[in-house]
Amino acid sequence: MGFEYANRLKMLPPYLFAEIEEKVERKRKKGVDIIDFGIGDPDLPTPRPIVEFIQRELENPENHRYPSSAGEAETRKAIADWYRKRFGVKLDPQGEVAVLIGSKEGLANICRAFVNPGEKVLAPDPAYPVYAQGAALLTDAVPLRFPLLAEKGFLPDIESLDTEARMLYLNYPNNPTGAVVDKRFLLTASRWCQETDTIFCYDNAYSEMTFDDYVAPSALEVAQGDGTIEFHSLSKTFNMTGYRVGFAVGDSDLIAGLKKVKSQIDSGTPKFLQSSVTMALGAYRGAERPQMVKDNIAVYQERRDVLVKGLRRLGFKLDLPKATFYLWMKVDEPSLRFAERMLEAGIVVTPGIGFGKYGEGYVRMATTQSVQRIEQALERMAKVA
Repeated sequence: MGFEYANRLKMLPPYLFAEIEEKVERKRKKGVDIIDFGIGDPDLPTPRPIVEFIQRELENPENHRYPSSAGEAETRKAIADWYRKRFGVKLDPQGEVAVLIGSKEGLANICRAFVNPGEKVLAPDPAYPVYAQGAALLTDAVPLRFPLLAEKGFLPDIESLDTEARMLYLNYPNNPTGAVVDKRFLLTASRWCQETDTIFCYDNAYSEMTFDDYVAPSALEVAQGDGTIEFHSLSKTFNMTGYRVGFAVGDSDLIAGLKKVKSQIDSGTPKFLQSSVTMALGAYRGAERPQMVKDNIAVYQERRDVLVKGLRRLGFKLDLPKATFYLWMKVDEPSLRFAERMLEAGIVVTPGIGFGKYGEGYVRMATTQSVQRIEQALERMAKVA
């Protein structure tokens, strides 16, 4: 017997990334050697000190019990300490910090907490689909997508946004474009949100994945009054995507609402994994990255340089990103068609249309392959590009 989806689920577009995964799996079953630049999942292992620390924590029977859905007190304190060291921002661990099951659930649940059906939610385009889909559409809200254009450095025109929206999502360093911002831009966004009474949701998951001389700021460094909440994750910084550990910080009312939603739908991040937050963030000394993060960044920077140089040699147009492990590349045909041509050569790229209509004409490539595999991919692309 079949059951009809709820209307909110019918509103969701097909999840393009799942469709791509199915196509890739069919290729693999046929014996095709796949070089995957698609999903943003680090291929590097979690640093050994973190793995060994979690293994020890797992042996503690106290860590086998239910955690707090809001986060253990020690974990929240560690997050607040990190914010003070890294960004110079003081936070109350009790009221201004929440531990998440990865930042993705927090980005969706904050919308549940504060947006009513029919209210407007501002989401960038191209962007991580969660803002418009997992957050807005599944809350029966109305997503208002605003463009991120190359000629504007993939930054929005803040002053042109709808002033009647309930919530604004921004994400820098940016997925998928790799664009970055400075404090001045965040100050402009914060002031606009204050003036329009709009909740400012800032996804800062890639703040530690930066290159060259760029240091990513926090929106809380320049926040004008209340109404700002920021989301982080250990997934990319410490190669911990499978652990599902993240956190939210900021306005105490927003954090309280997020915690209230979480108390109804989850039982929190396992205690032994929350301990890893304390250990990993505690490795920071001021704003300086710990060695295990520096080692990660060195690998990704080398890959970035090799891949960008090779793609430019093949005639493609793309910037050298100062952050994230993504390359956002212009193509001269529909992005899905380009991705399908690449897949025939055993190369996976993500079509830009999967991130929104303004992503059309681009593809995203994640530098989650070794230099050797990158060079192999460039050889294949030279034959079919």
